Amino acid sequence: MSRILLIFGVGLLALMAGALFMAARMAPAVKENLPATATATTLEANSHPSFQLLGLDGEMHDFDEFDGRHRLLNFWATWCAPCRREIPLLKEFQAEQGDDGILVIGIAVDIVEEVQQYAEAAEFNYPILVGEMDAMAVAEQSGLQFHAMPFTMIVTADGEFLNAHFGELHRPDLNKISDVLARLDAGEIDTDTARKALEL
Repeated sequence: MSRILLIFGVGLLALMAGALFMAARMAPAVKENLPATATATTLEANSHPSFQLLGLDGEMHDFDEFDGRHRLLNFWATWCAPCRREIPLLKEFQAEQGDDGILVIGIAVDIVEEVQQYAEAAEFNYPILVGEMDAMAVAEQSGLQFHAMPFTMIVTADGEFLNAHFGELHRPDLNKISDVLARLDAGEIDTDTARKALEL
């Protein structure tokens, strides 16, 4: 009996060692691939997101292009059911905001071809940027634990990250975000107060 346990224990240790070895080999490869098509800095060092991602027009777009408006960076994927459910609401919200209000920017953590096909039917009225690991790198700039989608970063008109919303957005969530940003614009609250007001 003890011999069987010994063999089982040795096998288990070998399996764990193999898993750790593979994890160690794979981690650097992911990090090395990120800068190839996206540039990003971490918000722990810089509270202003900075990145470039591919748009549905086939061109690379810099986040700075959208300066001057408050922005909701909505991370989604075609295979994510909650993401698809919130898209009609985000389109409605964007239509209400017009050309001067809060700008929704969809960031698809997905394959370009899949997003292009989905976009034909979805008829987005806000910009869509696309990336796989590159889009994940942008989400990780928030410095928050990012485990699932949808995930939405709230960024001020001058590019400062305020806070994030985890999970599917609903009308009360959007109302709260727009109210806090309106109060910030009116000078009723400062950035720190706005950040705290948007905490979960």
